[in-house]
Amino acid sequence: MPHQAGRSWPHGRRQLVATLAWLRLCAIGGQLVTIAFVAQVLGLAIPVTRLLAAIAVLALFNLLVLWRLRQKSAMAGWEPVVHIAIDTLVLGYLLYLTGGASNPFVSLLVMPITLAATALPLRSVAIVATLAVATYLLLMRFSVVLPEVSDAGSSGLFFNLHLTGMAISFAITAGMLGFFIARLARALRAQQAEVEHERVRALRDEGILAIATQAASTAHELNTPLSTIRTLLAELARENSTSATLQADFKLLIGQADRCRDILRELVKVGSNQLAGIAEWISVAELCAATRDSFSLLRPEAEASFTIDEEVGARRIAVVPALQHAIVNLLNNAADASLANGDARVEMTARADGDILEIQVRDHGRGMRAASAAASGFGFQTTKHDGLGLGLALANATAERFGGTLNAVAAAGGGTRQCLRLPLPRLDNPPHEH
Repeated sequence: MPHQAGRSWPHGRRQLVATLAWLRLCAIGGQLVTIAFVAQVLGLAIPVTRLLAAIAVLALFNLLVLWRLRQKSAMAGWEPVVHIAIDTLVLGYLLYLTGGASNPFVSLLVMPITLAATALPLRSVAIVATLAVATYLLLMRFSVVLPEVSDAGSSGLFFNLHLTGMAISFAITAGMLGFFIARLARALRAQQAEVEHERVRALRDEGILAIATQAASTAHELNTPLSTIRTLLAELARENSTSATLQADFKLLIGQADRCRDILRELVKVGSNQLAGIAEWISVAELCAATRDSFSLLRPEAEASFTIDEEVGARRIAVVPALQHAIVNLLNNAADASLANGDARVEMTARADGDILEIQVRDHGRGMRAASAAASGFGFQTTKHDGLGLGLALANATAERFGGTLNAVAAAGGGTRQCLRLPLPRLDNPPHEH
């Protein structure tokens, strides 16, 4: 996947700076509690004034960071590095005032390196690591020695406090390492899933393009024999005008031939409009009416009911032919499912859900298996013995083209409900093919 400019994987600079601000607030609170405990409970003569001054500087810096996060301008690449460097220097100064490298919390210098490694480029990580190591080396040479515990009279108590501090430092380090590594692994899994999704979608779109190319050629080749069939059917109907039964059959065949001719013409129209990026401005109600008419001609045996919310019905949207075909495909699949279960009912509803146009197509069939529902639309799959697996793939491709989704869920009372959700703002500005 292409790397987006101004972003660092697995999240952007702004997200990293926000995480640092949140951790900084937690650190300030923990440092204040620690200073109060050491000075008041243990009675150690630590330089409280200088420690509080350093924490106040860190708090003031965090306020500036929070203000920066409210600005809409993009974060520069150097900003997270500077923030981590300031945190490292302030932590180093606090450690300098409280025993230096002998302070049990000195291992917290690893945290800036961890944060940088999860989100910043290698060069930035190297800078942060160098600063942390340099800080540690300086603390080994320069520091303010901690005084003995008052009223203790024993080095054992001081050693136990040191071990307790090491345990707390280890717990903080382990928790933060676990948290950030887990988040890194989750981001990696999400990226791998997205790559796989894009691969499957690309394969599906490749197949659709190949089928579209073949369909254009087939439409041209079928036009002549279809015209011949239509002419012969009309002549046969005239020659057998006395037979009512044959007349009904001829009428049905002529209607189907006309329907095939209309489909071929529509196929050419769709291709021309697709290449030119032409969309027709109609209301949602007109779209549903045109869909109903097409479906009635295609499947006269189905008992279709259409329900349109009045508010969304009057909304005018830009409709490309592919969208109507996608809805007809869903209705056709629903009719197949219902009829296979001995039920001819098919239901379609159109309503608005905020700024989303939601079109639901419900059948009264046996329902889809969970695996089939999860995979529907990503490949040319079918559960029908004479199906091609194109309907859902084409419908799903159209939904994605408009930034929408197509989901299949079990309907209450049996059957399946296909839910096509399309953002209305995208229908106001339909995508174009270039």
